[in-house]
Amino acid sequence: MTRPHRLVGLWLGVCAWAMALPSGAVQRFPRPDFKTDYVSPELLLPGPGGPMLEVLDVAVLAAALALAGWFALRQRSRQGLLLLTLFSLGYFGFWRHGCVCAVGAVQNLALGWADASYTIPVTVIAFFVLPLLATLFFGRVFCASVCPLGAVQELALWRPVRTPAWLNHTLGLLPWVYLSVAVLFAATGAGFLICEGDPFVGFFRMGAPFHMAITGALFLVASLFIGRPYCRFVCPYGALLGLLSRVSRRHVTITPDACVQCRLCEDACPYGAIRSPLPAAAPEARATGVRRLALILAAVPLIAIAAAATGFVFGNFLSRAHPRVALALEIHREAANTAQPMSLEREAFFTSGLPTEALYNDARTIQGRFAVGGTLLGALLALTVGAQLIGLSLWRSRTDYEPDRARCFSCGRCFAYCPVGRKPQETPK
Repeated sequence: MTRPHRLVGLWLGVCAWAMALPSGAVQRFPRPDFKTDYVSPELLLPGPGGPMLEVLDVAVLAAALALAGWFALRQRSRQGLLLLTLFSLGYFGFWRHGCVCAVGAVQNLALGWADASYTIPVTVIAFFVLPLLATLFFGRVFCASVCPLGAVQELALWRPVRTPAWLNHTLGLLPWVYLSVAVLFAATGAGFLICEGDPFVGFFRMGAPFHMAITGALFLVASLFIGRPYCRFVCPYGALLGLLSRVSRRHVTITPDACVQCRLCEDACPYGAIRSPLPAAAPEARATGVRRLALILAAVPLIAIAAAATGFVFGNFLSRAHPRVALALEIHREAANTAQPMSLEREAFFTSGLPTEALYNDARTIQGRFAVGGTLLGALLALTVGAQLIGLSLWRSRTDYEPDRARCFSCGRCFAYCPVGRKPQETPK
């Protein structure tokens, strides 16, 4: 296999190439003619690439997904997947600055579904749909070596520490919570939460607000020891990919032939995605599982009702993040306090000449949408938890070591550990 220092050198070369590309600024409107000595700063934002570059992005994404599936399923090449990871990091990350991003595209679709006046770009639809289709046919090959967020963590992993299974299952619910809240924010017009909280886009764009820089640094440090912490415990798009990967037509396997149960692959996966053999359940264990399953099925409706009520209250609280609701609350709270300086938002509203009652009506409408959305999402999250508990209560016997389809990133780390499929020149990495 390719030595690690050569891969790191190649990665740094790709990053340097991406940073050296010219990024011209586009002046959309004429600058104001100031009558003072004020000097306008030089703009360093890159201009739009145009339709041709968007078509190129979609074509590169489709080609990268096809290559990832070919390397993972056909060639079983960890080296090929690593090289594709480096390319994806350089192209989708440092050159395209992490945008358009398949992870954040779900917000555009949510806003387009809720607001008929919003037009979803075709590129965004393609970036959202293509990885899902690839996962449905080949497993999580997008996560394997195409997603730039996953590429950063894959290359940063140094000395992986195994996390306990109970912690993996518990933290594995967080992406669904994040996805639900992000969809609620996008559908109500409160903002694109996923884009605002992206931990690595600041690295790709060589600049980020302080809180994003700190978050990205923490995730990067954690990635040295914990395999893909953002992908496993945060990524909302990864939750959808894991769900589709369970029913994918094909999926990466640990061995290309019959498993000899040598146990060499047991510790190869830093993501806890390899399941060991399980014997058939004893009659006593089967009876206990049936009773546990019946208890869960009886409790799920009650949990869903309680979660829906909690979502109603929590949705009303989250509505304060919407700019219109926040402005209405500010005006209502400070109406009697005329001595306090007026904020820019309040000044802009009063300058517009709109009546205050119209703002209050808008705020009440938005709060109602948050309450309804919070109720639905609370019930859906309860059903998600119930489905996971049902899956854990079912005893499934296995005769071989198998990848967990939902948690496996198709990275190919286990290939070199299998003596059945190992080539003579390969050594475990």
